[in-house]
This record gives sequence, structure tokens and C-alpha cells, in this order.
Amino acid sequence: MTGSDRLASLADVIPVPRIDPEQRAYWQGTTREQLLLTSCNSCGEVIWHPRPFCPSCSSADVSWMPASGSGVIYSYTIVRVGAEAEYARQMPYVLAYVELDEGPRVLTNVVGVTEEDLSIGLPVRAVFHHGRGFALTRFSAAPDRTS
Repeated sequence: MTGSDRLASLADVIPVPRIDPEQRAYWQGTTREQLLLTSCNSCGEVIWHPRPFCPSCSSADVSWMPASGSGVIYSYTIVRVGAEAEYARQMPYVLAYVELDEGPRVLTNVVGVTEEDLSIGLPVRAVFHHGRGFALTRFSAAPDRTS
């Protein structure tokens, strides 16, 4: 593979998530292609992974907020071997931490980029790959933003 080859799009890899009642609003947002986060009404912490309490101050006074869907790659790796069955057919693919503009870091996939385009600090934007009743949030390069 050369640097200009595209990494896997993962558009056909949509494993079914476990949807807990506390996260139902998040998954409903993905079906509308909206990234939702929770935020603490007591200390202001923006929370990822959505949960019914604040991990910073332990308050149960949290509420949902729409996120911009924008961020930057904080760290990444290219997975070439050892993936689970659904992903194994799509290698190589990118597994990354994306730091959202709102602050939290999200473990996700980056899609639609070449190896040579990948870099720490690369501006990215949320994209949604739809399943039945949910969509997986992944990220793609955001050419309209500068790092």
C-alpha cells in the first residue's frame, strides 16, 4: 500500500451497539446525524461517554447538549492485523482519539483519508454510518478547517 491509497471507509462495518437506557438519547441523535454529549449542570464538565452522572464532581444533574461534531485527531493508529471479524475484512483502518471542540476525547474511527493525510492535529468532522435504528459516529477530514 502506498501513502496515497485510501484506508478502509468502514461504511459496511456497522456492528450493533448495546443501547442502555442512559444512552438512548445519544443513539437517537445519531439517527438524525447529530452528535450529542452530556454536560454537568453543577460544574460545567462536558462528559464523554454519556452517563447519568458527572465523573468530575459526582453530580447527577446532567443534561444533553448538541455538539459541533468538530475536533482534531489527538492520537491514532492504523490497524493492519488482529481485528475482530467485521473489521478484519476492511483492514487497514484507522482507530483514533479525536479531541472534540467541546473538550472530551472520543475513541473512534477516522474514515475517508489517506495515510499521508493522517496527522496529529488534523481537523476532523463527524460522519454517520447508519444501521437499523442507530448510526455509528466516525470522523473524516474537515478540509474547511485549519489546525
